[in-house]
Amino acid sequence: MKQAIMTSPGVIEFRDVPAPEPRPGQVLLRIKRIGVCGSDIHVYHGKHALTPYPVVQGHEVSGLVEKLGQGVKGFAVGDPVTFQPQVTCGTCYPCTHGAYHICDNLKVMGFQTTGAGSEFFALDARLVLKLPKATSFDHGAMVEPTAVGVHAIARGGSVKGKKVLILGAGPIGNLTSQVAKGMGATRVMITDVSDYRLELARECGGADVAVNTGREDLPARIRESFGEEKADLILECVGAGPTISQAVAVARKGTDIVVVGVFGDKPQVDMGTVQDRELRLIGTLMYQELDWKKAIELIGSKKVKLEPLVTNHFAFADYKKAYEYIDANRERAMKVMITVQD
Repeated sequence: MKQAIMTSPGVIEFRDVPAPEPRPGQVLLRIKRIGVCGSDIHVYHGKHALTPYPVVQGHEVSGLVEKLGQGVKGFAVGDPVTFQPQVTCGTCYPCTHGAYHICDNLKVMGFQTTGAGSEFFALDARLVLKLPKATSFDHGAMVEPTAVGVHAIARGGSVKGKKVLILGAGPIGNLTSQVAKGMGATRVMITDVSDYRLELARECGGADVAVNTGREDLPARIRESFGEEKADLILECVGAGPTISQAVAVARKGTDIVVVGVFGDKPQVDMGTVQDRELRLIGTLMYQELDWKKAIELIGSKKVKLEPLVTNHFAFADYKKAYEYIDANRERAMKVMITVQD
């Protein structure tokens, strides 16, 4: 089978390797789609400190069950599926206390261990989730980033009947806004400096209000849209110093701020304001199985609209061209898909 290996930043080689055989308890998948995410791009540019080279990428994935290992039940050959890309130890404190997603020894497929960037991929059946038959392969590969949004919203508690502010209208911000609406938020505001991304957020239905902070007064728009009570929950989905500072500055007293964005540089945060207003900065990392099931449910019920987010497809052989396209179209490249097999 063909396997795509990133041997060093910006260099992707294709190699012929034997197709894996599923071990007992494993499932062999025929890979169909791989989504490219922001963390993948960091790896491509050599800016992901936790990823060594060579690495086989691929953690936003959909495919079909090709073969079952001994003892596997609940799946049949041909089932459409996706999978959780976490490899955990099962013995550390988080793993033994219901928080395996923040395992002390966590490895993520496509980063610290082999991802699904190949025609076939074998992994433990416990990580595999069946998709509804009507789910497209594109949408199946987007369950993973949708689950990120589900978990992020859950970290802030129930949003039913609440007003939510989301900073950043990239793929994760867009999906998080849709999840917030899908889980009962009464009003959602999303911000960005890109009119294109803001319009896309409106089109997808996750944003009642879209604010370009490059030219609009965010505090004024918050008061106009949410009233003097401001937002009940704020989610930072950029991973940049200016937006986390903005979140702290516009929060009402006692507000929770969920930190969703991945920070490449250490930001300076006004901890005096955090203390004075009794704000809570809440981290969120990845997801658990229940988040995936909720994501699949939201996608299936069309409470999350994915089609407008899929901006481009590239053949498996053109993996590198996908990165080049993203680099040249940073504003408009939302979710770029790699078609491994038709």
